[in-house]
Amino acid sequence: MVTPTASPPEVVAPSDRRGRFLRPPWAWLGQNHTEQAAKPATVLLDEARLTQVLPTERLLVSGKARRDLRTDLRRIASYRNAVSVAGLWAAAAGLIALAVWLGPLGYVLAFVLMVPIHVRVAILMHEAAHKLLFANRTANDWVGRWLIAYPGLVPIGLYRSSHFAHHKEEFGPNEPDLAFYGGYPGAWSDLRRRLIRDAVGISGVKKLRPLLRSAIKGPGRRISLSILGVQAVLWAAMWAATGRWFVYPLLWLAPWMTGWSVVNRLRSLGEHGGLGPSRDRRITTHNVRQSLLARFWIVPYNTGWHLAHHVDMGIPWRNLPRFHAELEAAGYITPEMTYPNYRSLWRALCSTGDLLPARRSAGPRVVEPA
Repeated sequence: MVTPTASPPEVVAPSDRRGRFLRPPWAWLGQNHTEQAAKPATVLLDEARLTQVLPTERLLVSGKARRDLRTDLRRIASYRNAVSVAGLWAAAAGLIALAVWLGPLGYVLAFVLMVPIHVRVAILMHEAAHKLLFANRTANDWVGRWLIAYPGLVPIGLYRSSHFAHHKEEFGPNEPDLAFYGGYPGAWSDLRRRLIRDAVGISGVKKLRPLLRSAIKGPGRRISLSILGVQAVLWAAMWAATGRWFVYPLLWLAPWMTGWSVVNRLRSLGEHGGLGPSRDRRITTHNVRQSLLARFWIVPYNTGWHLAHHVDMGIPWRNLPRFHAELEAAGYITPEMTYPNYRSLWRALCSTGDLLPARRSAGPRVVEPA
C-alpha cells in the first residue's frame, strides 16, 4: 500500500478563475494554451487515493457482478438491437434524401451529421466484435460483418483479436492503440496538429492505404476485397437512388476520412488518454460524466460508460448504465476520480485544465491567462 501524499496546490491565474464559467464549452479550442510546470502534470490516478470497497454483497473482488445480477446484466436484447441497426441505416438514408432535397445547404448538413452516423456504425461494430449484438452468434457475426463493419471499412476479425488484446491488458505489450493514448499530457499544439491532420483527411488516407494495398496482394486480400465490394455496393445503391454519382464519396467516404477521424481520436482520449498499466481498471480507464450532447456526437449507445465496460466486457451496451450505477453505489466509482465532462478531460490532457483530486502528485502547475 502506497502512503497517501497530499496533492500540491494548483496555481491558477485569477483572471482564468473568474472567467472559466462564462466561456462556452468549445472556447478552449481557440485559446493560446501555455503552461509552466516544475514537473509534467499527470492524469494518472493514485491507487492509494481510490476507495478499496470490493468485494460487496453484489460485486466480486474483480468488480464484476455476482452470478444472479451478472446473468441479468449480460442479457442481450437481440430484437431491440435489430431495430437499432435498421434505424441507423434509415437515418443514413434520410440524411442523403435530405441533402438531395435541400440542395447545397442540405449536402453540408448531411456531411456534418453523417459523422455521428459513422460513430454509431463503429460502436455497433464494437458490440458485434464482443459478440453482444445478437444472442445468436451466427446472426451476430453476419450482421456485424456485412451490415456494420464492412460498410464502416473495418475488418472485424482482425479488430476483434486486437481489441481483445486491449481488454486483456490495457497498456500491455500487445496493446494495439498506444499510438492514440500515448504522449499525454502534452502541449495543446500537439493535439491541435493531430486533430487538423484528422480533419483534412490525412489520417483517413493512412487508414485507407493499407486496405487498398492488401486488396492487391497479401494474406488479407479476400477480406479487403470483401470490404471494397461492400463499398462498391453502397456507391451503386446511392447513385441509383439519387441519380448523383458523387453522393457516396461526398456523404459516406469523406465524412469517414475526416470528421470520423477527429471524433475517433477525441473519444479514444476520453477512454484511455494519458493513462498507463495497472491491475486496477480505474487507473487504466477514464470515468467521465455523461451528457446528451456527448452521447449524440461522441459516445452513443452508452459507450461513454467505458469504465463499466472494462470492468466487465461481457455486459451489452444497453445495460452499461445499470452496471455503472452498481459500481457507484458500491463506492468503487467516486466523484474524486470522475471528470465532469469530456472538455475538462481534454484540457487536462493538454496540461491546461483542472486535474482530479485522486490523481498522482506531479508538482505544482501554473496556468497562464488566455
